[in-house]
Amino acid sequence: MTTFTYRPKGVCSQEMVFEIEDDRIMNVKIVGGCQGNLLGISNIIKGKTLEEVISSFEGVECGSKKTSCPDQIARALRQYKQGV
Repeated sequence: MTTFTYRPKGVCSQEMVFEIEDDRIMNVKIVGGCQGNLLGISNIIKGKTLEEVISSFEGVECGSKKTSCPDQIARALRQYKQGV
């Protein structure tokens, strides 16, 4: 299992820590932001492949922001995939 830490930009959350095994998200902990929503998102993406999450979350905006916590998750996973 690999642990990958990402520092999101342009959103309320401050850190995302992913545990990834065999191209699947085993666990994710998000620090900061709307805890109820982020806990729900964390539970939803457990067991999903990186591509499933990226394709679902990429480009999601939050209000007038051009990004969101889901979009930042997609960006984090893309960055992880490029570094693997």
